[in-house]
Amino acid sequence: MSELNNDRFLRALLRQPVDRTPVWMMRQAGRYLPEYRSTREQAGSFLDLCKNAELACEVTLQPLRRYPMDAAILFSDILTVPDALGLGLYFEEGEGPRFRKTVRSEADLAGLNSIKADDDLAYVMHAVRTIRRELNGAVPLIGFSGSPWTLATYMVEGGSSKDFSRVKAMAYDRPRLMHQLLQLLADTVTDYLSAQVRAGAQVVQIFDTWGGALSTAGYREFSLAYITRIIQRLPCEADGRPLPVIAFTKGGGQWLEDIAGCGAQAIGLDWTADIGSARRLVGDRVALQGNMDPAMLLASPARIREEVASILSAYGVGGGHIFNLGHGITPGVNPDHVTAFVDAVQELSPEYH
Repeated sequence: MSELNNDRFLRALLRQPVDRTPVWMMRQAGRYLPEYRSTREQAGSFLDLCKNAELACEVTLQPLRRYPMDAAILFSDILTVPDALGLGLYFEEGEGPRFRKTVRSEADLAGLNSIKADDDLAYVMHAVRTIRRELNGAVPLIGFSGSPWTLATYMVEGGSSKDFSRVKAMAYDRPRLMHQLLQLLADTVTDYLSAQVRAGAQVVQIFDTWGGALSTAGYREFSLAYITRIIQRLPCEADGRPLPVIAFTKGGGQWLEDIAGCGAQAIGLDWTADIGSARRLVGDRVALQGNMDPAMLLASPARIREEVASILSAYGVGGGHIFNLGHGITPGVNPDHVTAFVDAVQELSPEYH
């Protein structure tokens, strides 16, 4: 077991006692930081930044230099997997991610690359190893992937979508084809996350960004079943400690009891869920991560502190809470407001432990 100077985050994920509530932010290495924008310019493009281990390490560490976060998260993108499968990822100014190819037929599915994460996504593993070395035990490192359903939405739609009409049409009208795609993605994600753990990730998070676009039956069939399958097949340990898995479904607040049974040690809550109600619902089965509205960081530091106090109070006394936003931080946030956020969690949470 490698020594960690701060294992508060790992202990909270396993619902063990902590001195205060740990805190990190989704997209904490991102465009709200001027140093990130400078490094991205140096890299040339977002994808080049992801594929350069030294620069990916640099941006991973940038928020930790500013804020006493309790975890680092690998700087990468969920769409590296479909890119490696051969769909040709690119980013269009103002349009977000796009793919040169899509998967809309049996022939498209058959034409996907057969990949092995250690080889075909070696640049990600190189970044993980570099970050672990540079962290030198300061805080744990989170690895991540998109969920099979979320990856499938991009692969079928060809990019971002407002109504998910193509992917839902496939799921509801051609379920056999959809399940074949999801099965392939579940196997690929299992391999990808396992490779990240071997490279040094100590926690993994599965981002199910678009699970909330499905019906209840659709969510269970096309999203949660595959998240469960991945978790069942991941390594049990990382660095001699239990490997915690965080399952985050945006818009999944109505399915918390189902998600609590998927095998994850923690559920990520988006900002639409009430964390007190969520805790009463799932009890001590899983830890809860979240869940301040990212837009609250656009408010005054005093208002941010009030909201932190409110969420801590709603969760109540005891462990098993990791403070986070309910989704990723937005680019226009003043970095000083993040200071107010992190300081408030550090100052106000000890009384609950």
